[in-house]
Amino acid sequence: NKLVSSSRRKQRKRHFQAPSHVRRIIMSSPLSKEMRTKYNVRSLPIRKDDEVQVVRGHYKGQQVGKVVQCYRKKFVIYIERIQREKANGATVYVGIHPSKVVIVKPKLDKDRKMIIERRAKSRQGADKGAKY
Repeated sequence: NKLVSSSRRKQRKRHFQAPSHVRRIIMSSPLSKEMRTKYNVRSLPIRKDDEVQVVRGHYKGQQVGKVVQCYRKKFVIYIERIQREKANGATVYVGIHPSKVVIVKPKLDKDRKMIIERRAKSRQGADKGAKY
């Protein structure tokens, strides 16, 4: 595709200067194995009330936490029980990149259901080879 640069410098520039609606797509998380088979969708843009599990880094483990905030400006999400103590004793949330978590239970409203249905439909078509 001639309209897309393969230059690392330009890719980094576009990543870090991305507008909010593009950052939403960049900040997608994979679904857990059970959810993937249930919805027939591999990943979704993360949102505020999803329940997630951290799979990489210092905070990885089995406990499931709810997403408290999606901080698009910093490309991180804050999760319910993942906090640390500052030197002055205040507790702050630790930012975690959405690619390092799996969505265990997505928050479903009608728009989200539409997205999942649409994606699952296109996946079904791809599986059957409907293009040819």
